[in-house]
Amino acid sequence: MGIVNVTPDSFSDGGERFTAERAVEAGLELREAGALVVDVGGESTRPGAQPVSAEEEMARVLPVVSALAQAGLIVSVDTRKPEVAEAALAAGAYILNDIGGLRQAGMRQVAAAAGAPAVLMHMQGEPRTMQDRPHYDDVISEVNRFLTSAVRTAREAGVPDVLVDPGIGFGKNLTHNLELLRRLETLTAEHAVLVGASRKGSIGAITGETDPRRRLPGTLVLHLRAADAGAAMLRVHDVAEHVQALKVWAALQGVEYAA
Repeated sequence: MGIVNVTPDSFSDGGERFTAERAVEAGLELREAGALVVDVGGESTRPGAQPVSAEEEMARVLPVVSALAQAGLIVSVDTRKPEVAEAALAAGAYILNDIGGLRQAGMRQVAAAAGAPAVLMHMQGEPRTMQDRPHYDDVISEVNRFLTSAVRTAREAGVPDVLVDPGIGFGKNLTHNLELLRRLETLTAEHAVLVGASRKGSIGAITGETDPRRRLPGTLVLHLRAADAGAAMLRVHDVAEHVQALKVWAALQGVEYAA
């Protein structure tokens, strides 16, 4: 899953694709590089981010979603707002990616009505405050419990298919993030799992690299660990580099990389 942030303030690439034309170009480039899905978001969810209105979010993402869908891409829309989700799915998005974990009944209803698969994520708190003082007694058990309940609720509401995202960096410190990845088999044994650790702050905390755009080596290590643990999908900024790494990883496993 390749990332297209149509925002001025995303932590890694804010402003780089803050026009519909550039965002569409970026999405097409990601497909050419090997992305199976292109994820379009119009609201930054970096730590400390301020929310934007549904009207502003739709103005950012709908032209991009529509153009990419018309070009034949499988598009997911990254949003927490039912009205944005509904409009994006009507514009051609196929997947609903909700960092709020489909906790809003409206999000579940929109996905069910559209027959759209969904990605639901675990997040402790809200983006504006989630990194203030995250706390868990047992992060893997608590995240798994939330995801299992959220999947059950979504399926009962009629959402046709669900991937889960443990939410690396969303209301979690470095210790929590590493523990989730070390014990990821606990989640993949029960769920289809998406992992998104691309350029995250935990890599900077380990390595001292302050520029998110220079965190590709650490990203590849974390994502190959996730693949080894059975993750079904990786959400990434650097698609071509991940495709190459996964082809080599697959060869080591004695299997063919299929995309």
